[in-house]
Amino acid sequence: MSKKLYTMATEKPEKMDMEHMLQLKSILLAPYMQLATALIGKARFAGGNMFRHQLDTMGILIDYGYIDSVLLKASCIHDTVEDIPDFDKNLIRQADEEGEEVLELVLEVTKKVGQPKNEFLRNIIDNGSHKAKLLKCADRISNMISLGFVTSAEFIERYCDETEYFIFPIALEVDYNMYQELINLVMSRRQYLEDSGYFDKKKDD
Repeated sequence: MSKKLYTMATEKPEKMDMEHMLQLKSILLAPYMQLATALIGKARFAGGNMFRHQLDTMGILIDYGYIDSVLLKASCIHDTVEDIPDFDKNLIRQADEEGEEVLELVLEVTKKVGQPKNEFLRNIIDNGSHKAKLLKCADRISNMISLGFVTSAEFIERYCDETEYFIFPIALEVDYNMYQELINLVMSRRQYLEDSGYFDKKKDD
């Protein structure tokens, strides 16, 4: 197969309008960002740390025009319960008047201890709320971008397979533009594997 540069246009708002700016201005994010700083010491496989990933996920949601207060607050701390041992959920409940709703959304996208990943993702497909599905898509876009800094070909292939099987259906349901970006990201990673000779080596094995 010849080398091919995959590009796919994704329609997005050119800029934030006044209405959305004022809506964002009214959202009190600071208490949630403070909770998220507990993830600064949590390194990521692709580099950086989990705190940055939380804010990146929030930025992706804003990039796609989502200014829902509960959704953005949850995006700031979506990995805290899963990645911080014995995390006190009351810290989220008590963060502000929306704390209980935020915690509920965070728990929707939190894999339970010992729960198989495919079972967790299948549950989001079948039972997840609209906000949980949007958050999972933004989370996966962030992770797929970070995948460009991962050097394990086996990990890249496995993650792309998982994204196609579980995340594509979620994105196709809730935001077609996110779906397009995810397709582009998966194709670019698979192109990298092809260019590196990974698939040829697999055939030889």
